[in-house]
Amino acid sequence: MALHNEVVAGLAARLDEAAVAGTAIPQVVSAAGVSADDAYAVQAALLDRRLERGERLVGLKMGLTSRAKMAQMGVDEVIWGRLTDAMAIADGGSVDIGGLIHPRVEPEVAFLMGRDVEEGDDFASSVEAVAPALELIDSRYADFRFSLPDVIADNTSASGYAIGPWQQPPAGLADLAVRLEVDGETVESGSTAAILGDPRNAFDEAVRLAARHGVRLRKGWVLLAGAATAAVPLPAGAEVRAVVAGLGTATLRALPGGGGDRG
Repeated sequence: MALHNEVVAGLAARLDEAAVAGTAIPQVVSAAGVSADDAYAVQAALLDRRLERGERLVGLKMGLTSRAKMAQMGVDEVIWGRLTDAMAIADGGSVDIGGLIHPRVEPEVAFLMGRDVEEGDDFASSVEAVAPALELIDSRYADFRFSLPDVIADNTSASGYAIGPWQQPPAGLADLAVRLEVDGETVESGSTAAILGDPRNAFDEAVRLAARHGVRLRKGWVLLAGAATAAVPLPAGAEVRAVVAGLGTATLRALPGGGGDRG
């Protein structure tokens, strides 16, 4: 049975207020007995609150794209969330993390849509460009602990993203070496194979799963394919860089408060 609209709105308000205030809350969604499917209704209501403040929807992001993470969470498919223009951080720019709760960062691969995408459309005809990227995540839940419905409702912990230079999609994306550097030191390393075996598979999943909820990727939108390594805590003052072999780098700097290059 679908959640009552008042319940959806109430849960979205709790999550939104936590994000705005930078204050952690209990795992309210799972405590309310919300299913994963209904959690997407909360996510949509959360997005509506952001749009009402003047933000624009500019893309989607994938989560749980690691097979190991899916097994850990006891699920057999990835999850997805929304990106707004207010989450964008200029490549090489700075982001204010003073108001965040649990700021973490992870290296990703980003896709740029060359046209509106329908179910059944393939990667080659839909994706105009590819780039290295960094995603800033920040769960609004206490102790960075959550169930699957909790994280879906919380827009998959989305907080910000920086994208490196765009280029035409290369012939292969399935096994590119990835490094995550903090202040010049490598803190995580891996491969794009960690993203569903090939980041292009994340495109297929995004199209399929978002369509269940009436959402289509649009021309000019960004899709973050998922993390290639584990996320690491983002300390104030740190410079973080994602290095993806064959694609280049994406960089951001964390500020302790009072500034940044968002939007």
